[in-house]
Amino acid sequence: MVQQAEWEARASAYAQRAEPWVRGRLERRARGEKNAVDDFLFEYYNYSPRKLVTWHPGYGVVLEGPLAHAYLQHAGYVEVPGGVTADLAFLDPKRQRLDLALRILDGTSTRKPNTACFALHEWAMTYHLTQEQVRHAYLPLRVSPATISETVDSVGLTCTHIDAFRFFTDDAMPLNSVQPTRATQPDLEQPGCMHASMDLFKYAYWFSPLIGSDLILDCFELAARARELDMRASPYDVASFDLEPVRIETADGRREYVELQRGLMVAAAPVRARLRTSLAELAAAAVRNPERSAPPA
Repeated sequence: MVQQAEWEARASAYAQRAEPWVRGRLERRARGEKNAVDDFLFEYYNYSPRKLVTWHPGYGVVLEGPLAHAYLQHAGYVEVPGGVTADLAFLDPKRQRLDLALRILDGTSTRKPNTACFALHEWAMTYHLTQEQVRHAYLPLRVSPATISETVDSVGLTCTHIDAFRFFTDDAMPLNSVQPTRATQPDLEQPGCMHASMDLFKYAYWFSPLIGSDLILDCFELAARARELDMRASPYDVASFDLEPVRIETADGRREYVELQRGLMVAAAPVRARLRTSLAELAAAAVRNPERSAPPA
């Protein structure tokens, strides 16, 4: 059990850490501004600012005190003797999703990284398109459509991530060295892929509140780092976000990208390992307690 004074302090510290991410998102939305870097995680992933800023201790922690009962308004909580805790029964409809996440995390951590993709997925998403046709039409391209085509054609496409590949243009898809599908995702994910690092956020929040918010925010911040690199290496002009491009249309730019890619891989490895451990513990708890919704008080 965690006494109210202790868990309130932890919740407050967490909220202070999360608040800058949430404040920026809400302020931009109120002004009608778009930010393809900092807003992407809120728009692409199904996790709102309100959810991100709310602290959850994770499964196995009983919160004491009268204020703990406020957590019962959140999905996935149950009252137990002495307090309130995350309910293991919340996992029941998510068992297939849990198995998928574990398969992907296990496979990603054991495979050799692909360091020859050079983040060309964003280029493949704009291949043979005009400025008006691209996904982020409000952002100017920093290179011409001809340069995009020349770069893709000369360097080649080796994307292994289904959720990048599915946005390739029709002309770019056949050029990819593999044809990822949802069914083959657990067999193709590899640690060099920035999206594999980004998706740790998704695999963490899928199981909130059974996964603690501190780990979820670690995954979010890693995903934000990956998204920044994603856009820096893209054919879009990111100067308005005070970012320097990684010019992967050049040999020097590709070498720079690989160095940054390796740094992201190093940062992602311990986060992936922690998340894998937490999800495996949830799976084991569900097996041990098939009729039980909560840990002992």
